[in-house]
Amino acid sequence: MTSTVFSSGTVIESPWLNDVNTAIYTAIANASGSPPNTTAQVVTNLSQAGGLATQNTAQTLTNKTLVAPILGTATGTSLSTTSNQVISGTGKQGYATGSGGVVTQATSKATGVTLSKSTGQITLNNAALAASTTVSFTLTNTVIEAGDILIMNHISAGTAGSYSLNAQSTAGSASINVRNISLGSLSEAIVIAFAVVKAVVS
Repeated sequence: MTSTVFSSGTVIESPWLNDVNTAIYTAIANASGSPPNTTAQVVTNLSQAGGLATQNTAQTLTNKTLVAPILGTATGTSLSTTSNQVISGTGKQGYATGSGGVVTQATSKATGVTLSKSTGQITLNNAALAASTTVSFTLTNTVIEAGDILIMNHISAGTAGSYSLNAQSTAGSASINVRNISLGSLSEAIVIAFAVVKAVVS
C-alpha cells in the first residue's frame, strides 16, 4: 500500500481504510495466517515482520470490510446532511426524554401559556366553547422561530373528533387556534400534544 499524506479537511473513505486494515492485519498475523490472540503475540509478530513490513501476502481477510457511509456534518449534538435519512424496520424519528414538558391553561381557553420545549402537552381550560366557534391563545415558547411548523393533535380528554387545531408561529411564540366543529357547545379540558418542526422558505 502506498503512503498517503492527508491535508486538513480531507474525507477518509472506506477503500483507503480497508487498505490500512489489510496492511495492519498482514503485519500482525502469525505464520499460520491467523490473527494473534494476545498483546504479546502482536508485539512478537510485528518484531518478526520488521515493523509493518509485508509478510504472508497471500492471506485472505474475513469479515474485515469497513462500511462507512458519510451521513453529513456533525457539530456538537446536531447533524447536517444533504442526503435522505432512511429509517428501517420499526425505528422512529423524534424527540428524546428531556425535550418535552406539560402546561395547564388557567382562567379560559383564550388564556396564554408558557412552555419552552420542542414538544409537549397543553391541557386547556374547561370553559365552554360554542358550536362552530374558534378560540385562540398564545403559546410562548423560545424554541419556536418564525416560519416553524407546529404539529398538533387532540390527544386525550373531551370528545374525540370534535375539534380542529391550527397554529401560526412567530419568533418565540405561536398563536394556537382551537375550533369546536361539533353541533353543540362543549366545556372540556382537552389535552393538546404538539411538536415543533423547523421550517424555512429558502
